Amino acid sequence: MSSTLTSHTILQQEAESRLSTFDFQLAWLLGQSLQQRASEQKLPVAIEVYAFGQPLFFAALPGSSPDNLEWMKRKRNSVLRFGHASMYLGLNNEQSGKRMEEMNWIAQDEFTDHGGSFPLLNEAGVVFGAVSVSGLPSEEDHTLALWGIQQIQHTLNT
Repeated sequence: MSSTLTSHTILQQEAESRLSTFDFQLAWLLGQSLQQRASEQKLPVAIEVYAFGQPLFFAALPGSSPDNLEWMKRKRNSVLRFGHASMYLGLNNEQSGKRMEEMNWIAQDEFTDHGGSFPLLNEAGVVFGAVSVSGLPSEEDHTLALWGIQQIQHTLNT
């Protein structure tokens, strides 16, 4: 994975990215913020905001492909199952010497530990959804998803 991020940094990001409130309107605002930034930068990504057991926002930008949808689903499933950013899972697994694709007890078509899905967390740290981006290298997908959550935090704090 070769990242400039560390597991510790991502845990800190998760602790700092908790939301005091979240609803369908904020999910749409989060998705739109990500879509606008990705469009401005001409990023070939797909974006999903998933909460309360369902997708609340989805966008596929020019250059993205159906494969990006599969990657987003797998990243999101990993976040919801393990309670951490998919990038964190990948770094942790890499440090332990066994990536998720080598784990025969993990359904490969349902889960992955590549970066790009970040948990939506309430103030107590409970995961209630995920923001997922696919189409860029793992760390860039991760950074964009986190940026979107930070935009919502800014909105809530103003």
